[in-house]
Amino acid sequence: MFPLSEVFKHVAQTVGHREAIVHRERRFTYADLDRRSNQLANGFTELGLGCFEERASLENWQAGQDRLAIYLHNGPEYLEGMLAAFKARVAPFNVNYRYVEEELIYLLNHAKPKAILFHRSFGPQLAAIRPHVPSLEVFIEVDDVGTSAISDAQDYETFLGSQSSIVPSTYPTADDLYVLYTGGTTGKPKGVLWRQADIFVSVMGGRRLKDGAIIEDLSEISEIAAKSKMRMMPAPPFMHAAGQWNAFIGLLSGNTIIIQDGVDRMQAGDLLDVVEREGVTMMSIVGDAFAQPLIEKIKENKHDLSSLRFISNSGAHLSTAAKHELCELIPGLRILDFLGSTEGGNQGQHLDQSETDQQGEFRMSASNAVLNDNRSEELTSPGDEIGWWARRIYVPLGYLDDKEATLQTFPTLNGVRYSIPGDRARLVGENIVQLLGRDSLVINSGGEKIFVEEVEEALKRHPAVCDALVLGRPSLRWGTEVVSVVALHSPNSATFDEIISTAASHIARYKLPKEVLFVDDIRRHANGKPDYEWAADLFLHSQEEGTT
Repeated sequence: MFPLSEVFKHVAQTVGHREAIVHRERRFTYADLDRRSNQLANGFTELGLGCFEERASLENWQAGQDRLAIYLHNGPEYLEGMLAAFKARVAPFNVNYRYVEEELIYLLNHAKPKAILFHRSFGPQLAAIRPHVPSLEVFIEVDDVGTSAISDAQDYETFLGSQSSIVPSTYPTADDLYVLYTGGTTGKPKGVLWRQADIFVSVMGGRRLKDGAIIEDLSEISEIAAKSKMRMMPAPPFMHAAGQWNAFIGLLSGNTIIIQDGVDRMQAGDLLDVVEREGVTMMSIVGDAFAQPLIEKIKENKHDLSSLRFISNSGAHLSTAAKHELCELIPGLRILDFLGSTEGGNQGQHLDQSETDQQGEFRMSASNAVLNDNRSEELTSPGDEIGWWARRIYVPLGYLDDKEATLQTFPTLNGVRYSIPGDRARLVGENIVQLLGRDSLVINSGGEKIFVEEVEEALKRHPAVCDALVLGRPSLRWGTEVVSVVALHSPNSATFDEIISTAASHIARYKLPKEVLFVDDIRRHANGKPDYEWAADLFLHSQEEGTT
């Protein structure tokens, strides 16, 4: 089993001449990226950052390595900074650049980083919270715009250029940490601690595509890299799992990572411009939040998208209607729809509608299972029992500095460590699971459990529906009743009755929304996940105003 820096080293030795990262006019080969990340790693080591306690003496919720906060938009420096941290045995972690000051203070004080790598445009906000984050000692800024707001910050290129490019004198291990903070959309952010060997197998290319077997020889990694020719654009923010994982899948297999020009927000036209200009063969997206704007831009027929052979989706739901429309608009396109989570890694691939009549069905990835309702054993036979989707063996160690949550989410059953992120599921066939939704998003209406994602998919079956969020609200009769916020492709193109009639042919009537609020756009978080708090506020205000 290998640390991520060792995997990258073998890739760089094999395809050093190949472009590794392309962003606007900047182009870095694998040799460039290896050299620059060596320099940055040596700089981290010179600052005294690294591993201070080996994994064997630690509990699963303890770190033992200094942390590096990465507070950046997508760019070469994000991936370069992570690689350098791995080489220096420092644990990098993602900072959500959408956070306001209070959220940033919580995150940084929870993670306790000694150093932060940030874009200069985030300097004013960082300067404002600096007195409230005592662990921060080192500030390294990437020049993107304006003047520096932190007087003692070191310029990234100057700091990197002052260091030796020789291989760092540290000795990374497979036990070294990969840290990823959850988005905080269902509670406070948690720092998920992965062993690098486990995240490589679970998510970042540590299994063979042809048979799913684990790669156990570094020479095989070199062979894969030599044959790799994909030009991949991971469009989601690298601060979230979907963008970060797809970028490292590409880098650790020798492909070229293309970064869009506009990195401050999702811009469909910009993504398509870059696909055409750079000959992108695979683009990664996050659900309908990305798909719908892309579909509208593609319909304008202004781009040559003949190079685009694959769209990979993960991180949020991609509706059946959006998949079909994308495939109609781009001849020969294949859509790869994966299910995963920060705590579970790669858990399954969505079955195409031609393979099944049921929505929300996935073919489980290796090492996945459905546990029974009390989490005591795996379900072995298909049936109606609702259990928990789980993953075994190649899973995180735990949550940083949170013993209770670690033991709850990553229990050991019969000597095997499992990850149970919280998704309810049903085993419906051999290695086939029906995903019902997060337990935290279940509506109990009149004693019936209703999973909001199932209802959202049913609403989107109406061709006029662009997006939908489903939630529960208090009801005198039912305790909680189902309601929905719906955005249409064009105003007044469907009525409540028409949408409900279509949905009723896919789900039981007790699951149908009692009321629908029509809006121009559905609000989602930067990672593409639904903003249910926003939807709940809409209904609250509509009731106060007496509107329907």
